Amino acid sequence: MSAITSNNRESVDFQTILSWDKKYVMGTYGRQPIVFVRGEGQYLWDSEGERYLDFLAGIAVCGVGHCNPRVTEAIQDQAATLCHVSNLFHNALQAPLAKKLTELSGMEKAFFQNSGAEANECAIKIARKWGKHAKGGECNEIITFYGSFHGRTLATVTATAQPKYQEPFAPLPAGFRYCHVGDMKELDGMISERTCAVMIEPIQGESGVMPIPADFLHAIRALCDESGILMICDEVQTGIGRTGRFLASQISGVTPDIVTLAKGVANGAPMGVCMAKGDAANTLAPGDHGSTFGGQPLACAAALATLEAIEADDLMSNAAEVGYHFQGALNGLRQSHPEMIADVRGMGLMVGLEFTSPIAKDVLAGLLKRRIIVNAIGDTVLRFLPPLIVTKENCDQVVQAVEDILSSMS
Repeated sequence: MSAITSNNRESVDFQTILSWDKKYVMGTYGRQPIVFVRGEGQYLWDSEGERYLDFLAGIAVCGVGHCNPRVTEAIQDQAATLCHVSNLFHNALQAPLAKKLTELSGMEKAFFQNSGAEANECAIKIARKWGKHAKGGECNEIITFYGSFHGRTLATVTATAQPKYQEPFAPLPAGFRYCHVGDMKELDGMISERTCAVMIEPIQGESGVMPIPADFLHAIRALCDESGILMICDEVQTGIGRTGRFLASQISGVTPDIVTLAKGVANGAPMGVCMAKGDAANTLAPGDHGSTFGGQPLACAAALATLEAIEADDLMSNAAEVGYHFQGALNGLRQSHPEMIADVRGMGLMVGLEFTSPIAKDVLAGLLKRRIIVNAIGDTVLRFLPPLIVTKENCDQVVQAVEDILSSMS
């Protein structure tokens, strides 16, 4: 095995990396035995020099591609200028970034932090403080939906209505109730004087890429308006152009009171954003919330450059067009293998392929052998979250590889 080198760091061979990881890193990930050392566009290279087509993008993070020239230059320039300053002072990039994001999203104000879980924590805090002031101290419950995923902090894992994420960490915080997607009668019956918000993902990514029907989102918006409560859209995975619009909720024509972003917003630099409009935008006061690293100059520079790249290269249109082609090709594959493929679903370049039997991990392994990176959700679903720069030819390569694997299995 060749040595793995990085600038100004000791050369370490592949097996040593794996042994050190096992010994010194907490085992919270089921990692593949691959060490990636370089990226460019939609490709990654491992320590042995093998090139991979990346159809996961760091789980919807590197939307404008690995080492995008605009983002790389912005990070380099900012690192040589000013990386960090306390939020007790202004910096030159945070307010311009907030202006840009609120204009793109239809929101009014933004708060910056480092991750999607933190963005959702902020949304939860806003909703609870808003509820207390608008309706009294008992108005603190948030309704979320079975199959959701909102993060791994104690509050956001409680908001995540999936027991497999929750059970190891009980007892969980109070103040969350769960509803079935599409059941307006159930949701209406759950609204009470204690309810301050309804929180939903426009597409449930971690439960198998499950788009929420537009009429259900509209019904939630109408119910929230009628009940005088807040609607929160978690767009951590769906945002930043992945579905063909800046927000997936914009495709449905729904405007929430609070929107959360992360993942693709800074193309790999850690950033989460909670945005709000109306009374929710002015709920937090000095001392209510904070983040040491949130909105620091380095991350803001990366985010501004990411948004510039998305606009300059028209990547939202590319996500819509190429995603439509990709789903069409996968549906063609479904017609060829109806006994093996149950469903193709998603929006833009957020796509799920569901199998009729538990073969997802086997197909993933086959794709990895062919140097294609995807993600398996459970045993029956493959999730595709490629950079927004991918081409129809890249998609055809993936579809052909899946075709070859399924044909070998049948």
